[in-house]
Amino acid sequence: MKNSRRTFLKKTTSLAALTVGGIPAAQAAASSQWVEKNRPRTLVRDAGMQLCEAYFSGMNAQKIALTKQMDVLGAVGGISPAMVGLKDVKPWEHQAVLAVKEAWDKVGLKLRVIEGPPSLGEKTKLGLPGRDEEIANFITLMKNLTQVGIDTICYNWMPVIGWYRTQNDRPGRGGALVTAFDYEAIMNLPPTPYGEVSKETLWKNLAYFLKAVVPEAEKVGMKLAMHPDDPQVDSVRGISRIMNTVDSFKKLLELYPSPSNGITMCQGNFALMGDDIPTLIEYFGKRKKIHFVHFRNVRGGKFAFEETFHDEGIIDMYQAMKAYYDIGFKGAIRPDHVPTMYGDSNEHPGYSTIGTLYALGYTRGLMDAVSKRKG
Repeated sequence: MKNSRRTFLKKTTSLAALTVGGIPAAQAAASSQWVEKNRPRTLVRDAGMQLCEAYFSGMNAQKIALTKQMDVLGAVGGISPAMVGLKDVKPWEHQAVLAVKEAWDKVGLKLRVIEGPPSLGEKTKLGLPGRDEEIANFITLMKNLTQVGIDTICYNWMPVIGWYRTQNDRPGRGGALVTAFDYEAIMNLPPTPYGEVSKETLWKNLAYFLKAVVPEAEKVGMKLAMHPDDPQVDSVRGISRIMNTVDSFKKLLELYPSPSNGITMCQGNFALMGDDIPTLIEYFGKRKKIHFVHFRNVRGGKFAFEETFHDEGIIDMYQAMKAYYDIGFKGAIRPDHVPTMYGDSNEHPGYSTIGTLYALGYTRGLMDAVSKRKG
């Protein structure tokens, strides 16, 4: 069963009628400004990091209200012209970028990271006709984002088939629903219409992309954060996967050495590669290559795993947070892939509102713990 963040971005709400917890958007924004103005100056919130929440199903008024009540004021999402009532405007154009950024400002949140960028699809990743136009549009997007104060793009190199799970409602702790993957369930599925795509092809096309994009990213101060393949198997229905080992990420960074060329430290994926997360954070962090963090937990291995609550699973989450703090990470960090808890909808598996609130509270607790520890 395929799940795509792109489909989430198509489901949006109207800004004109948006209220936050029953409060008009303008009043909600004013409330946030009051909180920020009157925050004690001695408090270093979230250990100096930018705690954010993802909004892939549009401007969900309930989630906005709840996360603001938790003082989580960073947003991660896409650029959807339809979300702000624009027609015949491309998502990489300045008008769309500015309108989306201002829409988030109006509800009191700061859009910090673009995840799932427009104009980076099969043409670029598979080296098909039209990729130069896609890349040109991507460069335009970068320029327009930095002009409105957004300096991070989370992207991936998974053409055709992206984030993939074989089950979205596996019972977890207390009956909460978690997503899961079992390679045996898909290993004999037929190839996609694109046929067999080799690792060599994907690496060649990635090098082409980086050569064109990274110099332009440097000019405007954009941070490109490569997300690991999810899952990390060698191929899915004939489409190879290349960002599925720590060595592949080292190779990525060597293909075009630059402050702009970095990674998304998605803990669940790296842990399923069999690596120790605090050690990896230290390695990549000391090299200033962690541009964005997906803070989540899992159990199992890359061929059979399930996602868990943040306080269970194979990752020592305290040691992971301590590692981010010790390397001086100041970027955006968000909880990812939470269980669907009782009373909540499983319409968007991994993004339950109630599960997200639990994860945000747990994450902030760890931030407070590592920043106030002695010794």
